[in-house]
Amino acid sequence: MEIVVIDNKKHVEIWLTRTERDSTLLLESLKPLFAKYKSMKYLVVTYNSGEGNLFSNTSDLLLHNRDQISKTMTYRET
Repeated sequence: MEIVVIDNKKHVEIWLTRTERDSTLLLESLKPLFAKYKSMKYLVVTYNSGEGNLFSNTSDLLLHNRDQISKTMTYRET
């Protein structure tokens, strides 16, 4: 787990591994942290590790975005 506090933006990022995100005991232990930063009007965000292949999923997303941009450019030209 990694906790990143960004004071100038009032953000807290909590990065969890697959094992950590499935641990109800760990998630319960984070509740006081959420309460603390909520009282300070910080935005607390939890990032959970996914199940898929990062390279494959990123590649698919980039290809999809490229296709969408291409379609948008085609519509603008006509």
